[in-house]
Amino acid sequence: MHPVVLKSSQLILAGDIVGAENALATIADEHGDHALVSILDELQPKDLLAVMREFDSSKESVVNMLVTPEQFARSIVLEKKYGDRTSERLRAMMNAVIHRDYNSAHEYLEAITDIEGGSETLADYFADHYDEVFCFATSGSFLPQIDPDSDVKTHTTWLMEKIEEIDHGLAFGNFIEDSRPLLSRSEIADGDWMETAWILRYELTDGFEEVMITLRDRAQKNLELVELSSISALLGSTDAAGDEEEESAI
Repeated sequence: MHPVVLKSSQLILAGDIVGAENALATIADEHGDHALVSILDELQPKDLLAVMREFDSSKESVVNMLVTPEQFARSIVLEKKYGDRTSERLRAMMNAVIHRDYNSAHEYLEAITDIEGGSETLADYFADHYDEVFCFATSGSFLPQIDPDSDVKTHTTWLMEKIEEIDHGLAFGNFIEDSRPLLSRSEIADGDWMETAWILRYELTDGFEEVMITLRDRAQKNLELVELSSISALLGSTDAAGDEEEESAI
């Protein structure tokens, strides 16, 4: 094991992430970028993740700039295990690497879709934009044809329709292949979730379908929970009405 790898791991274990990043950056300064890339191969994925979690687009790191798609994928799928994950934080960390170079985003996303746990990680990445992604998957537009202030029943009905559309597309094999982009990448090049969704849908279709299957399953589970909640509420109101009748009779 390279001495810098050992030093970095010890610093990370002690909670000094910035010190670990500085130690790694020294390798690039003294021996060049390729030397650091080789060092990152020796670093445990969870340690690399710790450094990437500390730095995002607001705090640049040479590690985020040089991490390879494979190294990045191996680390990012661990985020749910080691991190206090929120979709906003996860997106910021992923965007800092994926979208730092317009031409390399495809490679990083491909590496994620090819690794176990990658689809789940991308589903978490899109967590705050499920409606928009469902709409994009089925229509090519990011604008859901539903009032954002709709009640739960209306939204549930809309979501059920989208799930049916996705199931139909997957079953008949025309989910992605038979559709042409309604928007060009340049029109939605936000360096964020919309551009990520666009690259997946039109350049990595198999990976996008896997992500949509994961999102579809999560949405279906949520709908079942809503239904159970509604039934419980109905039963509760019925029991309450029954109790009132008994008290009245007494």
